[in-house]
Amino acid sequence: MTEPDQTGDIHPPLQPVPKRVRKIVAVVDGSPESRVAIRFAAARASHITGGELVLFHCIRPGEFQHWMAVANRMREEAWEEADIMLRDEAEKLESRYSVQPELVIREGDPREELLKYLGEAPDIFGLALGAGTEGDPGPLVDYFTHHNIAQMPCPIFIIPGTMSVEDVDAMA
Repeated sequence: MTEPDQTGDIHPPLQPVPKRVRKIVAVVDGSPESRVAIRFAAARASHITGGELVLFHCIRPGEFQHWMAVANRMREEAWEEADIMLRDEAEKLESRYSVQPELVIREGDPREELLKYLGEAPDIFGLALGAGTEGDPGPLVDYFTHHNIAQMPCPIFIIPGTMSVEDVDAMA
């Protein structure tokens, strides 16, 4: 057996490490806490090797409970609004952090759709969620950190919604 290195030098890995994509997912829902999590995810993705950002938005199906033609038009408008919101956010993040986010829009229960998406994508590095600024942490943080934590296919970053922009940038 060889003696441990006492010099404190950091040695390269014994085998070459393959380049891999490491996507960080952030939920875009317009809430103040999601903005903090998005900023953290973008900054973090820009600093890690192979880092990429995914902006995720889910449209709730309960919003379309009208006549068929009206419901279809409302669904189309919801998809258009979600697309515009994600593209606007992506544009801001591209200019600030030099990341080109992947945009994902799903329809359904946000918790279930997000969990399904995380399970489908093999290159997810982590999920960044913003905790509420007052009271309970918020429905997504609550959902993913209690009963469903064992089902998570990736780590979760919980970003306090009260963190300042400067704090987030310094940490990421």
